[in-house]
Amino acid sequence: MDHFQYIDGELHAEEIPIGRLAAEVGTPFFCYSTATLERHYRVFADAVSSLDASVCYAVKANSNIAVIATLARLGAGADVVSGGELTRALAAGVAPSDIVFSGVGKTAEELGAALRAGVTRINVESEPELDLLSGVASSLGATAEISLRINPDVDARTHEKITTGKSENKFGIDIDLAREVYRKAAGLPGLKVVGVAVHIGSQLVDLAPYREAYGRTVEFVGILREDGHVIDHLDLGGGLGITYGDEVAPSPAEYGAMVSEVVGNSGCSVTFEPGRVITGNAGILVSRVLFVKEGTAKRFCIVDGAMNDLIRPTLYNAHHEIVPVQAPRDGVSMSAMDIVGPICESGDYIAQDRDMPPVAAGDLLAVRSAGAYGAVMASTYNTRPLAPEVLVSGADYSVVRRRFDVDDQLGLEAFPEWLSGELPIRAGGAG
Repeated sequence: MDHFQYIDGELHAEEIPIGRLAAEVGTPFFCYSTATLERHYRVFADAVSSLDASVCYAVKANSNIAVIATLARLGAGADVVSGGELTRALAAGVAPSDIVFSGVGKTAEELGAALRAGVTRINVESEPELDLLSGVASSLGATAEISLRINPDVDARTHEKITTGKSENKFGIDIDLAREVYRKAAGLPGLKVVGVAVHIGSQLVDLAPYREAYGRTVEFVGILREDGHVIDHLDLGGGLGITYGDEVAPSPAEYGAMVSEVVGNSGCSVTFEPGRVITGNAGILVSRVLFVKEGTAKRFCIVDGAMNDLIRPTLYNAHHEIVPVQAPRDGVSMSAMDIVGPICESGDYIAQDRDMPPVAAGDLLAVRSAGAYGAVMASTYNTRPLAPEVLVSGADYSVVRRRFDVDDQLGLEAFPEWLSGELPIRAGGAG
C-alpha cells in the first residue's frame, strides 16, 4: 500500500495534487510520501519484533537526509557503505551507536572518520580490510566491534547485477575460508569479534535463498563457538523485494516468520538492513510529455525525465508502472509506445512497448516505485540538471533537494591557467 491515489480524477501524493507540485517545482521531480515511509517501516519492524532485533535502514536505497531523518524518528538506525553515507546518517540525527558501516572497499580515512564519530559496528568484508581496520583502530585507541561478512555461495535468484551472495561475487569472505579469518581476527588489536554478517542480494521475491543462506550462517555460528569465539550477533542484511509489476513479493510478515524459524534459537541478537522495501513504493518520478512521435516501427512518447534521472530500466531492464497524473476516462483505448527521454542514447528509455492511454504534449506522467535507487543513482549526463526531491506530509510539502542546475555544475569546474584569456580570432572570422 502507498499514499499515491487518484482523488477527483487527479493523482495525489497524500493530500496534495501532483499537478500542483509540478507547477510549483517544475518537472521532472521525485516525490516521496511521509505516510508511506512511516507505514512501510512500521510494518517491517513489527514483522521482526519477536526477535531481539534492530532495524538499520540501508541508506544506499535513498540517501536524502529528510528520508533518513523521517525513519530515524521512528527508531531506525542506518546501514552505510561509504564515508559520504556516514556523514548523511549523522547529519540526519542517527546516533553513532545505531549505525552499521558495511561495504567492500572502505578506506583508512573512512574507517578513521567512523571510529572518531563513535561508530564502532563495522562489517568487515576481507582479510586485508581486517588488517587495515586493526591498524586504524589501534592508532586511535578505539575498539571496533566487528562482524565478518561471509559469502555463503547462495544464488539469490535475482538480477545478476544485484546478487551478492555467490562465490564469484566480490562481496564478503568465502564461507570455506572464513573460519581461519575469524581465528586471525580474534588475535588482532583494536578489534572485538561479536558476530557474523550475511547479505545475498537485492530485490529477492523468493524466501528460499534467504532460508538457505541463513541456515548456513547459523551452522557456521556453531562452528565458531566451538572454536571459542563469543558470537552473540547476526547481521542478516536486507534485500527483500517489492512489487514493481507482476512480481509476487513475500510480505515482511512472511519474511519475519521465516527468520524467526531459522535463527530464532541461535542465541543471537539480529540486525536487519532493509532499504528498497521501505522506500521503493514510497516515491514516484513525475515527468512531462514533450512530444509524441509517430514512427514506422514504433510510437514514441518523449518526456522530460530521462535515464540520468532513473537509470533502472536501462541498467537492470527494470519495470516501473507508469500512470497519467490525470486519470484516463473509463473504456479509453490503449496503445503501445516507448516512453523515452531526451538523452542522446538509444538506452534512454523508461519503458518499451508499454500499453498506455492517449497522451499529448504537456501531459504529466508518474513513474511509480521510484523511491529506491532513483535519485541516488542519478547523474548529470548530457549536462542535465539533477531533478529535485520533494517530501510530502499530509497537506504540506517541502523541497528536500533543490534542482541542481547547469550553473551549479559549472560552478564546480574551472579553466586551467594555460586556457585563460580570450580565444584567438580565426582567419576570415568576424573581427
